[in-house]
Amino acid sequence: MSEGRAITVAVVDDHPLFRRGIISLLETLPDVRVAGSAATADEALALVDEHAPDVVLMDLDLGEQSGIDATRAILRRRPDTAVLVLTMLGDDRSLLSALSSGARGYLLKVASPREVERAIHAVADGEVLFGADIAARAVSFLGRGETSATPFPELTEREVEVLDLVARGLDNGSIARTLVLTSKTVRNYVYSIVTKLGAPDRSALIVMAREAGFGSGHR
Repeated sequence: MSEGRAITVAVVDDHPLFRRGIISLLETLPDVRVAGSAATADEALALVDEHAPDVVLMDLDLGEQSGIDATRAILRRRPDTAVLVLTMLGDDRSLLSALSSGARGYLLKVASPREVERAIHAVADGEVLFGADIAARAVSFLGRGETSATPFPELTEREVEVLDLVARGLDNGSIARTLVLTSKTVRNYVYSIVTKLGAPDRSALIVMAREAGFGSGHR
């Protein structure tokens, strides 16, 4: 970052109250300027294209869209942008997916305002920063090179959730009720998964998923 220049930050989160709260926090920081906010992946891409922020604060769960997909798309267009994940999801798969997508930092939403401020400055300066509660796991994953070994990295986070339920033997109606989606949306996800993984049918997809460790209830 240039000395004396404010860090521009875009906020991407589909929860209006949380998004407003983060913006209010950022507006109190002397060296930070809010470039705008978005609630969806599409809005995030448009925002980044228009304002080219230094940092994007990214939630991973954007309703029926994925912050992982949004991160990949942003970094394809603007690789110098620093994506800092700010999420409620602290599980290993979410962390690994964020790292493999190119995110430069990962904080849980329980992080203090001071932690958020420090992380923004760190990633804007080209550093990689993780919240204290997940740092050890992140370093361990990076040290073992596990980010490249994540099963089916081409799938979005939501598609991974759907695939896990398919592997457990649930039909589309049951998956829809579990994830609070419409049956049509679930059908679209399953079609996308089958296409991406090249499975000839649902039965073959279940076999592929179970062989990769899905459907056990421990993912």
